Amino acid sequence: MALISTRSLSVDTRLTAVSIELQQGEMLGLIGPNGAGKSTFLHALVGLENYTGSIESDDKALETFSRNQRARLIGLHPQTINSAWPMSVSDVVSLGRLPWGDSDEVAVKSAMQLAGITDFAERRVDHLSGGERARVWLARALAGKPQVLLADEPVANLDIHFQLSVMDVLKHYTAQQHGVIVALHDLSLAARYCDKLCLLKEGECVALGTPDEVLVESLLQAVYDVDVDVDLDRIPPVVLPK
Repeated sequence: MALISTRSLSVDTRLTAVSIELQQGEMLGLIGPNGAGKSTFLHALVGLENYTGSIESDDKALETFSRNQRARLIGLHPQTINSAWPMSVSDVVSLGRLPWGDSDEVAVKSAMQLAGITDFAERRVDHLSGGERARVWLARALAGKPQVLLADEPVANLDIHFQLSVMDVLKHYTAQQHGVIVALHDLSLAARYCDKLCLLKEGECVALGTPDEVLVESLLQAVYDVDVDVDLDRIPPVVLPK
């Protein structure tokens, strides 16, 4: 049974009949141009958008889950990672335990260690760099130990070092028999880290499969309206505009 699956998931005019399945140990990448529906899809999964169609986990409709049950099942690492309050890093990460109603210090410390932020646990989050804050918010999501982790463009505006660091954390979490759905603009990172890809265009899934099946030059040219070179045999794989 799938950790999470959707059938004909639609959100007004922004998302149309998207069907996916995510198994344990899989990372699914959502790719596509700006406005393709990536964030809308993720927000529907966590209940931030009204939708038609169905979302299920282990053959159970998510509508039957309580808010806490849904939050324990699915964690979201959002695009926006700013804090309105001068909180410490450890306090921000502890917020990830809210669905469980506890402050499980072991889970919090484990999440900070995995995200590589233990050294600045007591620093104020508003004093950190963008790359450091990205890892703090990722640790907050990890602290809840969700079966399915959603990451909405987690490497946007990060330098190469932090991009690889964040993607390595997501891959490690996937290897622990969790599932990850990540929205990405960098197609080379998608090819390198994702087991499956869903290519979206104007709210529709135009291709779903392995990177070899989805990252096809003719298909990408049609979706992005730009000529691309695809070399998935390189280590790491490369997808670049011509």
